Amino acid sequence: MGETLVPHMRWWGWGTDGHDAPLPPAADALLGEELGTAPGRLVPAPLERVALEESRLAPPAHAELAGIVGDDHVRTDRLSRVTHAGGRSYPDLVRLRAGQAEFAPDAVVEPADGDEVAGLLAACARLGVAVVPFGGGTSVVGGVEALRGPFDSVVSVDLRRLTGVLSADPHSLLATIAAGTLGPAAEAELGARGLTLGHFPQSFEFSTVGGWVATRSAGQSSTGYGRIDELVVAMKVATPSGWVESIAVPASAAGPDLRELLIGSEGTMGIITEATFRVRPAPRERRYEAWSFRTWEAGADALRELEQSGHAPDVARLSDEDETRLSMTLSSGVGAKALARYLGARGHADGCLAITGFEGDPEEIAYRRYRARSILRGHGALGLGTAPAEKWVQGRFHGPYLRDELLARGIMVDTLETATTWTGAMGLYEAVRSAILGAIGERGHRGRVMCHISHLYPTGCSLYFTFLTRQEQGTEMEQWHAVKSAAGDAIASAGGTISHHHAVGRDHAPWLGREVGELGLDLIRAAKATLDPEGVMNPGKLVDGAPLPGA
Repeated sequence: MGETLVPHMRWWGWGTDGHDAPLPPAADALLGEELGTAPGRLVPAPLERVALEESRLAPPAHAELAGIVGDDHVRTDRLSRVTHAGGRSYPDLVRLRAGQAEFAPDAVVEPADGDEVAGLLAACARLGVAVVPFGGGTSVVGGVEALRGPFDSVVSVDLRRLTGVLSADPHSLLATIAAGTLGPAAEAELGARGLTLGHFPQSFEFSTVGGWVATRSAGQSSTGYGRIDELVVAMKVATPSGWVESIAVPASAAGPDLRELLIGSEGTMGIITEATFRVRPAPRERRYEAWSFRTWEAGADALRELEQSGHAPDVARLSDEDETRLSMTLSSGVGAKALARYLGARGHADGCLAITGFEGDPEEIAYRRYRARSILRGHGALGLGTAPAEKWVQGRFHGPYLRDELLARGIMVDTLETATTWTGAMGLYEAVRSAILGAIGERGHRGRVMCHISHLYPTGCSLYFTFLTRQEQGTEMEQWHAVKSAAGDAIASAGGTISHHHAVGRDHAPWLGREVGELGLDLIRAAKATLDPEGVMNPGKLVDGAPLPGA
C-alpha cells in the first residue's frame, strides 16, 4: 500500500503488549483486604469468539466510499471492526473483554487527506450512512462507540493517515499539525525544530492532536502550558455542508469565535483535519520535586496561593490521603520503605503527596522554584526531593495499563473528573466521595475513592476521582451505572462541571443540560443542523446522548 500505519491499541485493553502493570504483593494484599478476595483471573475472550454482526454497509455505498479513499482503505475485517467498536471507557472494556462488539462499525474507512475526508462526509450524508470520527480511540466517555442512530449503517472514519507537522513558524511560535498525529510523534517533530506544544494528557502515547481538540483536552502540564483550547489558534474542519476554516491571527473582534463552537464538538458537527497551535521553545531544563502536606486542605490552600500569586509550577498535582496511601503501596523497593519511615518520623505518615514540575531556562526555573518553595513551606509542606517526583514522571502514562490488570482481577475501576471554584472545592470533593461510596455500599460492597487536584486556575481547580470496588459478575453495567449516576448527580448538585477534560460523549450527556440550560442545548443543536443537516455525524453523543448502559 506504500505507507506504514501506526498500529492501534490492542482491541480489548490499553496500549500494546509488553507494557502490563503487575501489582506488587503489598498492593495485592491491600486490595484484597479492603475490597474482598478476587474471584480468579478474568481473561479477555479470544478475537475469533467476539460476537460480531455482519456488516450492514450496502455494496453500492461500499463501492462509493472505496472510490474516494481506495479499496484497501475501506476495511470490513473482524480485527478492524472490533478495534473500532469503542473507546477505553469502563463499559467499553467490560463489553470487549466479554466478547461483545455490539457497537462495531460496519466498516472502517481511512482517508489520506482533508479532501478525502470532505468527500467521505458528503457521500455519507447523501447515502444516509452514520459517521464516527476515530483518532486514537482513547475516549473514556463513550465518545467513539459506533452508534448507528436512525441510520442503517455506520462507518468509523480513522484519521491515522493524516499525520505530521505540516508547518512550523518559530518566529511567530506557531505550528500546524495534521489531526491524526499521535502525541509522541507531534512532540518529536516539534522537538526537532526546537519547539514543544507541551500537551501531555495521560493518554498521550495513543491519543491524537485532533482528538485533543475535539474533546477539549487538558494535559498534565496545563497549569503552565494551558489547556488545548487555549493553544488552538486556527483550525480546518470538514463538515457534511462544507469546510469551516479560521485564520491564524493573535486575536480578532470579527464576531463570535467559531473555534469555541468546534473545539469540544466531539465529531458531532464535522471532522477536524488540521489545527494551528501556539507552541513554545523546547525547555532547556525540567525540574520535578515531591512534597508532603499533613492534610488535604493544607495542600489545596498551598496550590491556590501558588496559582493566585503567579508562582504556580507548570505541573502541579496533589493527591488526597487515600490516593497517596495507594501510590505508596504500589511503589516497591528500599527507597519506598525509607520514604515511608521518613514521613512517619516527621509526622506525615497519613499525609498527602504533591508533585511540582518546572520547565524552561535554568535561571528562570531557579527563580520560580525559590518563590514557590517559600509558599509551599508556609503551608507546612515537607520537601521530599526529586526521586519520588521523577518516579511519577517515569510512570505518568502507565495508569491505564494498571486498570487492565485490575479488571483482570475482577475489580471495577473507573475515573471521573470535574472542576469548581476554590470556595466550592472541598464541598464538591466530599459530596462526590460520599455519593460514590454510598452507591457502592447500597449494593453490598466495599469501595475505595481517591482524588487528586491536577489543574490550577486563579478561580478554582479540577478534581480527578478514581474509584474501585469488586465487580458484580453478570451485572457489571448496572453496577457501574448506579455509581456513575450518583456521582454525576452529586457533581451537578454541588455546582461542578460534568467534565473538566474527559468531554461529554455518551456517558456525560444526561447532565449537560443542567450545566448549559435547555436554550444552550438548542443553540448547539442549531449549529449541528447547519453543519450536519442529515444528522450523520457521531449519533448519540453530546447533546442527544443515547441511553447509558445499564440505565
